[in-house]
Amino acid sequence: MDNKSYLIKDTTKEERIALIKSWIPDDEVMDAEGAPDLWDLYADYINGTKEISECNAAFKTEYLSE
Repeated sequence: MDNKSYLIKDTTKEERIALIKSWIPDDEVMDAEGAPDLWDLYADYINGTKEISECNAAFKTEYLSE
């Protein structure tokens, strides 16, 4: 997906899943306490209801306010 648009209108759900999956290192344990679950953070992006930037903004707001 190099130099490809990651906007919802330019991707399929399968491409969005593959993108998020590519961000998770093979040896990374994402269910550790306090570690964000990328599947939860980007569920709206994967389902086509929010862009990545909107998910990122919501995460930053939630993280900073705690």
